[in-house]
Amino acid sequence: MTIRALLRIPALAFCALLHACGGGGGSNDGAAAPSQASTPVVASTPAAASAPAAPASAASAPLADTIVPQSTTPNVQIIHVARTPTNTRNMLQTSVTVCVPGTNTCQTIDDVQVDTGSHGLRILASALDPAIALPLVAGGNPNATVAECAVFGSGYTWGAVRQADVRLAGQVARSTSVQLIADVVAGNAAQDCSQSGLPMLTASSLRGNGILGVGPFSADCGAGCAVSAMPRWYYDCISGNCSARALAVALQVTNPVANFATDNNGVLIELPDVPDGGASAVNGTMTFGIGSQSNNLLGSATVLKSNSVSGYVMTDFGGNQYGTSFIDSGSNGVFFPSTTLARCGVWYCPTTPQTFAATIRSQSGAQSAVSFTVATSTALFGTGNFAFDNLAGTASAYFDWGLPFFYGRRIFTALAGRPTPAGPGPYYAF
Repeated sequence: MTIRALLRIPALAFCALLHACGGGGGSNDGAAAPSQASTPVVASTPAAASAPAAPASAASAPLADTIVPQSTTPNVQIIHVARTPTNTRNMLQTSVTVCVPGTNTCQTIDDVQVDTGSHGLRILASALDPAIALPLVAGGNPNATVAECAVFGSGYTWGAVRQADVRLAGQVARSTSVQLIADVVAGNAAQDCSQSGLPMLTASSLRGNGILGVGPFSADCGAGCAVSAMPRWYYDCISGNCSARALAVALQVTNPVANFATDNNGVLIELPDVPDGGASAVNGTMTFGIGSQSNNLLGSATVLKSNSVSGYVMTDFGGNQYGTSFIDSGSNGVFFPSTTLARCGVWYCPTTPQTFAATIRSQSGAQSAVSFTVATSTALFGTGNFAFDNLAGTASAYFDWGLPFFYGRRIFTALAGRPTPAGPGPYYAF
């Protein structure tokens, strides 16, 4: 993973022939302090046997960062993996309704990737009806258009920053900043942005109509972009001339979940298991909120606190420790380093399927042992299926637990600084 700025990590869904284009990354909206969960907890000393029994005391008051407002709002969004026009495997998608703020002038846009590794909604301008006239975020002067360069491992998106009411299930993220990709008012990408890899400005290069970033942070850049004009982030553009600018956190492209009135502290993604040879299609759910309704309780899930700035956890694998590890529905394989597995291009293709053991660890000490299987990629592709839990590819010094890791699991992604029953995010739990 290449860190593109102090407060953001780019997407790692590599856009090769069969790779997805979304996902991957972290940011910090400046609201979350390092979690108190990292402080060791010492058990109280047992009372001496000769001490008189103390009267029963009232239950201790819950900590403020574990009190979750309860909600009865419908909070379940349908998600699916199926054939796409670009034949991309393991592309998790949903439909998103975008409205002119404060109105019922809306359009539902299909084929939007669900990405726990990025933050904010990005929609192709070509997918939006011209009648849906979303207001622009005000620039530094009346003639300027605010544009954004969003750099992913697979390339970049470029477009104007506009505001919309974003509707998902029964929730509404009101007046939320979104990126309209290839919006004509933003003109051509700034030069430093256009040098960031593949331009993902069409449905074929983006592998869909947009990316819905529901990662562990609220804003896609955060405090860094609010105080400094950082390259390859936000720009003021006038007549095709663009210069980097600072932008207040509240105006940056925002994770819509953070702007819900309720069920706004994270997401739960549930996908069924799939056979070893894959499945032609898979339907699942994305449930909003953690501990806010009976359908999003943590239960026995292991909570792995992630880095408060990067969102990283650690993976122990093959005698090595990978501190830049993340759980990312926007990557269409599990990507990790191996010196023994045979490769077919960017994918691993062992002669027979291989099963491995790894441990995902939090800096607070919590850990979860996991096993995963790597099958022969060429054999998987030959099935004609599109959902695989054993598709894996190469990486250098990081561990990317992509969409295959999600099949057969309940995976929570908690938002930084938001109260949950396990304390504030950011964290993953499964």
